[in-house]
Amino acid sequence: MASLVVRGGRRLAGRIAVDGNKNAALPLLAACVLTPETVELRNVPQIRDVAVMIALLRSLGAVVDGEGTSTLRVTCADITTGAPDPQLVGRLRGSVMLMGSLLARVGWASLAPPGGDFPARRTITTHLRALAQLGAQVTEGPQGHRLEAPRGLTGASMYLLEASVTGTETALMAAAAATGVTEIRHAACEPHVVELCQLL
Repeated sequence: MASLVVRGGRRLAGRIAVDGNKNAALPLLAACVLTPETVELRNVPQIRDVAVMIALLRSLGAVVDGEGTSTLRVTCADITTGAPDPQLVGRLRGSVMLMGSLLARVGWASLAPPGGDFPARRTITTHLRALAQLGAQVTEGPQGHRLEAPRGLTGASMYLLEASVTGTETALMAAAAATGVTEIRHAACEPHVVELCQLL
């Protein structure tokens, strides 16, 4: 589009329903792994990325009710693995946020290289370093990354390499289950990061 022309001067009135934010929905869904209790999320956008995250949760053993509507009820009472389906991980950049919640919940996580938007231009180094500072042992292999916390996670003071939104969210989810206080400096502060904090 070369130009956008706006001709004003007319009074605007009416109501419009605003869909939920994808960037808020994905970390909230990932955070459901942290608890065996049922979590209800409302105003969830009905988009492909959300559908892939739901499929990822189900691949871990979660029960998700309400798919196809804007209200989801997620129950992660029986998380059976720390390794989400590699093919699904390859379809969604946001799958990287499962590392923090899985590490906190089951003590390990194995993640194939995440796909989605511009994977070659975006790294997960910020996520890995944040989790390592909380006590995770990180191993990189041809199939992706494996993280283990055999002694659990411990709160730490960290400075993120970049003010990464998903990196901050990954650190927040792991820190929520860590022993002690965690301080995250150079953290992203977008509204959906705040929303995740409220859920946690």
